[in-house]
Amino acid sequence: MNRAILVLNAGSSSIKFSHFTELDGELTLELRGQVEGLYTAPRFTAKGSGGELLATEAWPEGSDFGHAEALEHLLSYLQEAVGGHRLLGVGHRVVHGGLEFSRPVRVNAETLATLERFVPLAPLHQPHNLAPIRVLLERAPELRQVACFDTAFHRTNPEVAQRYALPESLHERGVRRYGFHGLS
Repeated sequence: MNRAILVLNAGSSSIKFSHFTELDGELTLELRGQVEGLYTAPRFTAKGSGGELLATEAWPEGSDFGHAEALEHLLSYLQEAVGGHRLLGVGHRVVHGGLEFSRPVRVNAETLATLERFVPLAPLHQPHNLAPIRVLLERAPELRQVACFDTAFHRTNPEVAQRYALPESLHERGVRRYGFHGLS
């Protein structure tokens, strides 16, 4: 049985995914795709490693089909498409790691609670990034999940580059230049 890793990038209206298998220490892309148009006109596509279209599905416009439903559909599809693989873990792109996280971190309920505190700093992204993590923690608490942060790149900047010309009390409360550089 091949071992597998799933990578998720949950945005405000989509979940993009890549499914890798591991054999003899090498990772190979098996599938990739997305569920897009969440909450409006949802549609699912999956492609093979060479870009060939493997599956597509659409739901009616105005469907109450959000992140939880998209993740459930994706997991069901993966079970059918690559059911013989043992999922070892899931990697997640998360926009904000605050001051606490400057490198990838294994996610548990405590980590998730910390990440939820950063929703006010990235209200259009953070809740959606965390939605699949929450669902998977409930559904499969033993499954390893790792979060990687857009803000991590800039956390390595010198302290002076992270400051605004504002009173120290605001800086101490977390107002600073976090920087968002994707997962570069």
